[in-house]
Amino acid sequence: LIFKERRINRMATHNIARLGIGRTFQNIRLFNKLSVLDNVRVGSHGISRSGFFKSLLGLPSMLREEKEIKSRAEELLELVGLYDKKMEYADNLAYGEQRRLEIARALALKPSLLLLDEPAAGMNSGEKVELMKFIEQIRQEMKLTILLVEHDMSLVMTICERIAVLDYGRKIAEGPPEEIKNDERVIQSYLGVGA
Repeated sequence: LIFKERRINRMATHNIARLGIGRTFQNIRLFNKLSVLDNVRVGSHGISRSGFFKSLLGLPSMLREEKEIKSRAEELLELVGLYDKKMEYADNLAYGEQRRLEIARALALKPSLLLLDEPAAGMNSGEKVELMKFIEQIRQEMKLTILLVEHDMSLVMTICERIAVLDYGRKIAEGPPEEIKNDERVIQSYLGVGA
């Protein structure tokens, strides 16, 4: 895989993050016994400049950076609608809120590419509608490229500009939603031959 003219296949995850790729997971991976605020702050440390020794010594540059990280985390929590819950433990949040928190943590990296792995998994229809609005909002406001892996076709067709369809790991179609919706190979693979 190539990103920004660099091969990232065997690159360490922290170096991939520094290149500008943020991601979420299909199964939510939060620090459940940390506060909502601290979960987002942890995401910022993937791109922070202060190292272990600066932190240990409490140098002014490190203190300044920590203040910036906290401020950025609070802005992101405001964006995802969790600012009022910033001091709660992450595991006290409702499922949809945990998904938004995980996205906020990924955004703390200041990515240019955001990978969302099945963000609607386990959500009810109301939560999915809110998620669609939220993804569109962050894409517009932050000028991000978002790569979405998702099985909920109504969500995909609603918010994606371009779709690639895989069948057993092989790409069978790629294009705008209208084209994909009418593609015979997609219909056969997902709805059956006689559909």
